[in-house]
Amino acid sequence: MAWTRRRFLTTGIGATLALLLADAFWFEKAFIQKNEFSLKSSSSNKVGLKFIQISDLHLKSVNRQLRRLAEDVNQLRPDLIFLTGDAIDDANKLPVLEEFLKLISFDLKKVAILGNWEYWSGINLENLRSIYAANNTDLLINEGKQYKFGNKTAMITGIDDLVGGNANITDALKHFKTSDCHIILNHCPQYTETIVKKLTSINNASAIISGHTHGGQVNLFGFVPYLPQGSGKYLQGWYDFGPTRMYVSRGIGTSLLPVRFGSRAEVAVFNI
Repeated sequence: MAWTRRRFLTTGIGATLALLLADAFWFEKAFIQKNEFSLKSSSSNKVGLKFIQISDLHLKSVNRQLRRLAEDVNQLRPDLIFLTGDAIDDANKLPVLEEFLKLISFDLKKVAILGNWEYWSGINLENLRSIYAANNTDLLINEGKQYKFGNKTAMITGIDDLVGGNANITDALKHFKTSDCHIILNHCPQYTETIVKKLTSINNASAIISGHTHGGQVNLFGFVPYLPQGSGKYLQGWYDFGPTRMYVSRGIGTSLLPVRFGSRAEVAVFNI
């Protein structure tokens, strides 16, 4: 049969729609992008530490993509793994979180904070803390902890969620200890505007690391139909706040709708 103009256009439109649907429902969720960055230490000297951020998992099950992610993390051997909130959005999925954590080498230290969905799901925080602790993970809620790696130190400050919890940078900084680097974990990027007002030349952060936005989850060539409360004016990537910078991860999972478009799933690797 000869190709008519109408048939050509219909076939082209159909193929384009099929590709767009495959991208939204499969590719951008299944193929997790690794983005790697260099950070400045408090002394501007190279510290020699590697951190990995895993954000917004919204775990429903442990699929092949997440198993591959765990394998990649194990091979990278970071000094710390940051879980920056919304690991699960259903209290009944705690066993799934435990299953995922067990895929990551126990000897790799992990630090977690809470997102809005941990609160909204009605999860028992003590049960969550116990699962994290059993998998070599510290849950920080408006508190900080110093980690030592040989003769190097990293101060990690974890902020409670802005939307579902009670974010309090003043309480969190009470735990501050001078270290080779200072990283602040803060799920909702909007709260960074409050955080930077409390930072000084003594406790200034090498980076504030956030998630929550999913990069819009659906980004139609620059138009983002929806950003969750607590995002503020921040979408994805780096933002400057004077001497401090914030990184907003697009995260891995999806919320409300199981699609991603123009906002591929990612993990971030930070070298300092």
